[in-house]
Amino acid sequence: MTAGQLPNADEIGDRLAIEDVLKRHCRGVDRAVADILKSAYWPDAEVAYGSFNGNAHEFCEILPGAISRYALTQHTLTNVIIDFLGDNAVVESYMTAYHLMERDDGDDTEMTYMGRYIDHMQKRGDTWKILFRRVVMDWNQNTKASVVPLEGLARGARSPDDPLDEMLAKVLGAQ
Repeated sequence: MTAGQLPNADEIGDRLAIEDVLKRHCRGVDRAVADILKSAYWPDAEVAYGSFNGNAHEFCEILPGAISRYALTQHTLTNVIIDFLGDNAVVESYMTAYHLMERDDGDDTEMTYMGRYIDHMQKRGDTWKILFRRVVMDWNQNTKASVVPLEGLARGARSPDDPLDEMLAKVLGAQ
């Protein structure tokens, strides 16, 4: 597709499905839930995460324990560019990830990571998932934490203690 060209209805649906996979992956990381992470990858998918290079589903089993050393994380995506070739797509997503490390001595730190996910995504039947992911770090910064809880606001947490889990149970559990 040429930049700025109007997509057809099928391509709009494909783009929405791909972005849903990307966003659910971020949810899986931030809530530290292996099953949510796995839902973004085909079983034969591979990842190149620097410290882990190999089967994506194995990585999804390890990540929740590793990410839990941080009290909270938040992964956000912007600038999602999708290049299609039939049932394959190369997807570049700019990513900013915030990591809060709480320490017993109160010397908490924040690490902000700016980079990109470069994904080979594949459509099988009517489903898009990641077949290969490479994580690229453009830069990061580390600072003393500046968390100041605001009275009355809910505080994020890992699953199953996050406010999202309560909402999902209340709304979807009632069905």
